[in-house]
Amino acid sequence: MAVPVSCCIITYNEEGNLEDCLKSVSWADEIVVVDSHSTDRTVETARNHTDRVIDHDFEGHVQQKNYAIDQAKNEWVLCVDADERVSPALKEEMLEALSDPGDTAGFSMPRLTHYLGRFLRRGGWYPDRKLRLFRKDKGRWTGRNPHDRVEVEGPVKEFNGDLLHYSYRDIADHLKTVNSFTTIMAEEMAREGGTSRVIDLIFRGPFKFFKMYVLKGGFLEGKAGLVIAVISSYYVFLKYAKLWELRRVTPRTPASSA
Repeated sequence: MAVPVSCCIITYNEEGNLEDCLKSVSWADEIVVVDSHSTDRTVETARNHTDRVIDHDFEGHVQQKNYAIDQAKNEWVLCVDADERVSPALKEEMLEALSDPGDTAGFSMPRLTHYLGRFLRRGGWYPDRKLRLFRKDKGRWTGRNPHDRVEVEGPVKEFNGDLLHYSYRDIADHLKTVNSFTTIMAEEMAREGGTSRVIDLIFRGPFKFFKMYVLKGGFLEGKAGLVIAVISSYYVFLKYAKLWELRRVTPRTPASSA
């Protein structure tokens, strides 16, 4: 018999994604949904599947996800995003592993992204391993917002089953996310004292394109691979352009001399 597991999900206006996500984790002993004041039917959808729906101000991806796991009642937690699905194969691996987890602190799994009508296995998009199942007292969300990650203390094992990721509805949705995420990234980098040089603006974007489209085989994904490589290059350029803008408008204050 598998040890109890709590599934933790953070949401904001995810009514289009949440139903399928919740169905894919319906086997979990507890589902905790932490919502940051959605204005659509996200909360109603969540309450059709669980009574653990909590409203909480959004303080950042890392902070919100750590708040969610703090609400979980069980020792083991599974963290998924609203646009992700636990595949049947991954579910079976999880249940088998949790029947005797031993001293394992966490499990990672490959994430398979669906975009522009297909699942992407090249261009650096796969296996894109994510550590999402772990002991609550051994792991926390870390990283730089919005690109969070889980770190655990102890042994980590790997699953083969895929975590399915339905990332963007279309190119417009992708660009909307790029604009939002690059703003968050630039603010985080500025807060940490980062700078944006001319060399960053000129070369980092093109190198990202070359890495994804050529070195990682994105060209094998056809036009979809080209679109993704171009947008990813734009993401990098925009991140450094916004960082330059922030530093230009609010430059670092020189330390006062004693």
